[in-house]
Amino acid sequence: MATAASSGGHQYVSVKLESPRLAALDLAPHLFGSHPVAGSWDPSKALPMERAADAIWELSCVLPSRHETMDFKLVLKQKADSSQCIVEEGPNRPLGCGSNEVEMTDAVFKLNEKDALECKVWVETEMLSPFDLAASWKAHQENLQPSRVRGTYDVVMDVTESRPKNDFASGLELDLEKYVVPTTPSMGSGVYAANLTENPRSLLNTGMSSNNDTTLGILHNLVKGDASPDHYANTKKDVDGRHAPQQEGHRVVFVDRGVGSPRFARPKNETISTSNIKQDCEAKVVPPHNIEKHGSVGMPAAEGAVAAAAVADQMYGPKEDRKLAIVLVGLPARGKTFTAAKLTRYLRWLGHETKHFNVGKYRRLKHGTNQTADFFRGDNKEGVEARNEVAALAMEDMLSWMEEGGQVGICDATNSTRNRRNMLMKMAEGKCKIIFVETICNDQDVLERNIRLKVQQSPDYAEQTDFEAGVRDFKERLAYYEKVYEPVEEGSYIKMIDMVSGNGGQLQINNISGYLPGRIVFFLVNCHLTPRPILLTRHGESLDNVGGRIGGDSSLSEAGQIYSRKLASFVEKRLKSERTASIWTSTLQRTILTAHPIIGFPKIQWRALDEINAGVCDGMTYDEVKKNKPEDYESRRKDKLRYRYPRGESYLDVIQRLEPVIIELERQRSPVVVIAHQAVLRSLYAYFADKPLEEVPKIEIPLHTIIEIKMGVTGVEEKRYKLMDAVNPTAGI
Repeated sequence: MATAASSGGHQYVSVKLESPRLAALDLAPHLFGSHPVAGSWDPSKALPMERAADAIWELSCVLPSRHETMDFKLVLKQKADSSQCIVEEGPNRPLGCGSNEVEMTDAVFKLNEKDALECKVWVETEMLSPFDLAASWKAHQENLQPSRVRGTYDVVMDVTESRPKNDFASGLELDLEKYVVPTTPSMGSGVYAANLTENPRSLLNTGMSSNNDTTLGILHNLVKGDASPDHYANTKKDVDGRHAPQQEGHRVVFVDRGVGSPRFARPKNETISTSNIKQDCEAKVVPPHNIEKHGSVGMPAAEGAVAAAAVADQMYGPKEDRKLAIVLVGLPARGKTFTAAKLTRYLRWLGHETKHFNVGKYRRLKHGTNQTADFFRGDNKEGVEARNEVAALAMEDMLSWMEEGGQVGICDATNSTRNRRNMLMKMAEGKCKIIFVETICNDQDVLERNIRLKVQQSPDYAEQTDFEAGVRDFKERLAYYEKVYEPVEEGSYIKMIDMVSGNGGQLQINNISGYLPGRIVFFLVNCHLTPRPILLTRHGESLDNVGGRIGGDSSLSEAGQIYSRKLASFVEKRLKSERTASIWTSTLQRTILTAHPIIGFPKIQWRALDEINAGVCDGMTYDEVKKNKPEDYESRRKDKLRYRYPRGESYLDVIQRLEPVIIELERQRSPVVVIAHQAVLRSLYAYFADKPLEEVPKIEIPLHTIIEIKMGVTGVEEKRYKLMDAVNPTAGI
């Protein structure tokens, strides 16, 4: 007897039968078995197999998690008389064991006393997440177990060729702009991304270059040419951060990145060294009675598995590996600042102290914005010296900030020569670990678009009245960079090759190890520039909202039901031309019921989108918490971000479990409608708006309002639509 499928997802089952004789015999293969879906051993209820090729028949179905164990057999029926059945010989076939496997066997059918028909049978089982199920496979809805909400399914795929008219739609104007409500500018849309980076304090404080002797010495040697370009280029760092002799060949892992889910290969040299483990005696020690207040010792506010891995890295890793410098490399208009901004936002959201240092901002502050292309010539000694100087100032500011407690600094510049990169590595030696992130783009259409966008937004061309003249000047600057450009071949690096065009790409990684660098690689492999909207909305008003109760799994109030129909109408109008959009909900019925009237789009349930777990306070009102659990009430009031409900979750816990959702939203190239809960949407919105973690519990996510977030090359834009008011004053708690 087969064991049940594991509870982590749904079990996809594909049964194929091959027989060249079957069609000539006018027989049709069927499948029946112990599960009600397969007829409960009643041949008259057997599932027909569909003809996939001349001699191949197939039946595919999905069984939900925790399904009953199932045995089955194949049966042949006469096409003219289905009551005549021929059951295969031999024992029952057990169905899967909750793992990914393919089994090939024979099936023997006795046609009469003298003649037997032998067929080849393949049984493939695979565990699928709800998203994989909806995105990769056209589900047979009749084979899905219904959820606790009558009339809806755990996963629903609408596979009709044309979208039917929505009978639920009601009460919305044709012009959706009438529902737009003002928003507070917070996402920096339309602002040149480099202007949102860290202010150059070394220049703002003194107006002069650095007085740091080490930095000046490195600059002096670099300009004179005394520093060998290969001094650091020909060395690599071991995983413990120390320099190791150059290996005969780079051990590079190539990760092909198509439109679908990327295959991620762990680098061959990503290993953990235990031979030189040391515990840093200089780490800050927090007294035991203050540990709860401060969180993890010496680490930013991150919880769960993230904190565990980060703390392990801090305790046992070499000192310089606890500080990480991401140094961008690439020709102009290759998406470096875009990549740096996304990385900064992602790492901040996870709780890592991260800052973005843009060297161009330093250059403009020190040397002005009216530099022509000649300033960037490789044979312009004064220009090279000036650009290296501001790069050193930015690096020095980053290192100073790390000394004050910063964790991840992102140095955003071309850094296109070995000389420049050697200078930065020399400055960082013994202070932090450097990972180069090189962006390479060979798509001429993307480059032309980026160049024109750069000239349009960059302060370098703010006073240029002739746009085309600005484009020509920038292309001349680009040509000068191309003459001296040297691809990264030294140290730890990540190469992003043609990953922004939306047509796939490749990621190369070398000498990458550790928890945080691994997360960065995984994030970058899922990033792209394809514009698409993401719609965030809370479920319609629920009965627990009306009563002011925390958590629960109540159904919708009358007002909530009205909103669900208005939302369906909105989605139908807003996404009428988006055939590949999808609807994401939590597993709680108030979100499932809110999504129910929406038709024509696949619906995917995410347990990660469930509301914050209120633990023992679930189902209580805040007045009841204040009366019955005054200490918890007061603790939550003082620190809503870190407060964890007894046997429940904190906002930080919610953020950590939402990371897979963020990664999937970044990977998506089609619109997504997320119907979830207040704490969850606060956390998701904080990521897109780059809000500090401390502000997450205070973000306003009103009921019956849709937040449209548009992601693309120009950044993140926000628009809000208010479809109706919340009827009850307590509904927004």
